[in-house]
Amino acid sequence: MLRMIILPLVVCSLVSGAASLDASSLGRLGGIAVAYFGLTTLSASALAVALAFIIKPGSGAQTLQSSDLGLEDSGPPPVPKETVDSFLDLARNLFPSNLVVAAFHTYATDYKVVTHNSSSGNVTHEKIPIGTEIEGMNILGLVLFALVLGVALKKLGSEGEDLIRFFNSLNEATMVLVSWIMWYVPVGIMFLVGSKIVEMKDIIVLVTSLGKYIFASILGHVIHGGIVLPLIYFVFTRKNPFRFLLGLLAPFATAFATCSSSATLPSMMKCIEENNGVDKRISRFILPIGATVNMDGAAIFQCVAAVFIAQLNNVELNAGQIFTILVTATASSVGAAGVPAGGVLTIAIILEAIGLPTHDLSLILAVDWIVDRTTTVVNVEGDALGAGILHHLNQKATKKGEQELTEVKVEAIPNCKSEEETSPLVTHQNPAGPVANAPELESKESVL
Repeated sequence: MLRMIILPLVVCSLVSGAASLDASSLGRLGGIAVAYFGLTTLSASALAVALAFIIKPGSGAQTLQSSDLGLEDSGPPPVPKETVDSFLDLARNLFPSNLVVAAFHTYATDYKVVTHNSSSGNVTHEKIPIGTEIEGMNILGLVLFALVLGVALKKLGSEGEDLIRFFNSLNEATMVLVSWIMWYVPVGIMFLVGSKIVEMKDIIVLVTSLGKYIFASILGHVIHGGIVLPLIYFVFTRKNPFRFLLGLLAPFATAFATCSSSATLPSMMKCIEENNGVDKRISRFILPIGATVNMDGAAIFQCVAAVFIAQLNNVELNAGQIFTILVTATASSVGAAGVPAGGVLTIAIILEAIGLPTHDLSLILAVDWIVDRTTTVVNVEGDALGAGILHHLNQKATKKGEQELTEVKVEAIPNCKSEEETSPLVTHQNPAGPVANAPELESKESVL
């Protein structure tokens, strides 16, 4: 049910949010949001790499095979994608050719392997990229379209007010649906988590074999979500971040159960506006964008997984490869799908960038149902704290503007002069004039 209302909620909230902000405020808030997302994701990647080198999750697991964990029927690992093609797919999805198709499918590059037999007997394999449409909402394209449409409606003025009111009403109706759905979310959480536990063949072997990897990933999430993000919030707002987070327990529980940032978006909007008093214009502008591009938790487990696979294959990473992991994880997390196991597919991009094999991804997939829960919680926490920071900065700028306007009015009052002082038609006389002219009159009388 939560995923069902993602499409109307994202489009309507972004259109109404962009239309309610003037162009200067939209640009300023957008710039701050981009800087915040980049800073937090890069710090998350750096933290993850440091923890992976300290804990060494791949040490002692070199002999671990997929068959040891009962993964024989899990299928082949995801096909590795070229790094350039991944970023080109991101650019293509930003500008969908059909909005209706964008609501159901996403563009992705696939590969067709062609075998060539030469006359000398050599066999060569050529990987030819082909464009495909995979199932899943193209949230990036819809976000960009909704933002542009909101700005265009704002530009129309009175002619666009009716359509803006329509999107506002549809958004409010969607939020009412969210309030109804939240009543049975705890039951859904119980069955979602329970089903994953029942599906595992031998959870004891799984946890003991990959325990260091799970511990490093979850520890990174705890440090980033419990220390780094609250500290950034406190630096900007000088407010208690944990009191702010206390009002978001329901969205965090939803994120833990669904493992989807997009599915958590409806409940996050409802709680952050009602419990924490964040301006609707801010929350409906930043939260849909954050659910799409801000993936701090994904960046953490991707970096840990990359170092884990390197240690698993006895590969010593140099400074250049570590820098590549940081940059690639930060950039690829932007395009990570806000759905369960969406971040695992981007690990292949990092592995290809540093020249590591991708056949060990099945090990990551085996425990992804555990790590992905804390990953999603950190993802939505970063979005929420970002909305709180933007709300505080917007309030501060508004108060400063009102104070400057009041000072201008106060300064203008003493400068007001009467008509006798300012009009050129009024003759000004010096009150001391007769006294000053008395000696001159006496001299004239003496001459006479």
